[in-house]
Amino acid sequence: MKKDFENVLSVTTPSTEKTEPASAKPGKKASPRSANRAAEVLDALRRRISRYEVTPGSNLREQELAQEFGVPRTLIREVFSALEQRGLIRRVPNHGAIVARLEVSQMFQIYDIREVIEALTVRLATLNADPDSWQPMLEYFEGPMKQYVADENYDAYLAGYEDFRLKILAAADNPALTETVENYWDKTRVLVGRLVILPGRALQGLGEHTEVLRAMRNNDAYKAEELRRESMRNSKAALVKFHKYLVL
Repeated sequence: MKKDFENVLSVTTPSTEKTEPASAKPGKKASPRSANRAAEVLDALRRRISRYEVTPGSNLREQELAQEFGVPRTLIREVFSALEQRGLIRRVPNHGAIVARLEVSQMFQIYDIREVIEALTVRLATLNADPDSWQPMLEYFEGPMKQYVADENYDAYLAGYEDFRLKILAAADNPALTETVENYWDKTRVLVGRLVILPGRALQGLGEHTEVLRAMRNNDAYKAEELRRESMRNSKAALVKFHKYLVL
């Protein structure tokens, strides 16, 4: 994330307002401190948008965010550029930055993309990691995660799923792929939370993820990849079937 921001900041036109400190000079890389701070603000806004803490159509106000995070407005503009590149906001003349709203057709398309790239991360993670390293996660899914579903404790279940997802990304060890996966995850995170409460969906998903982990523990990378693709296809099928009843 920091490296990405150094690249973004190096080509950003500085503000002409003399009262505001520029976070980067023309044609030069941003300082490590500036890049780190920009990455922190970006991550915070990504979380707010992907979790619907800031809903689609909401206006992100440059001055308010600059005051909240204690940074110059130039840095907020640079963060907006990164959010816009990710498709999380759109900037409208005289209206500022608006949180983007996905059409239903776009959601379906994103699930098609996620099927491919998330399955790829599973294959790479399986090839890269010691097969025994997946045993603790497998036991967690066979034990506590199973109980969370039985108790309808969906917050705990989703937290466990997030650990599973991040462990796979770390083991895949492909920063470019991780960036792509996280970009599409940001756009659909809230859907995962809403799909999981559909009748039977959490139990189905738990079984699918457990089978993926078994294949990974058995060092069968291509089986794990195909199982992950099947799981994503099932998620999309649930979205297609129930999207009219989901509040998006």
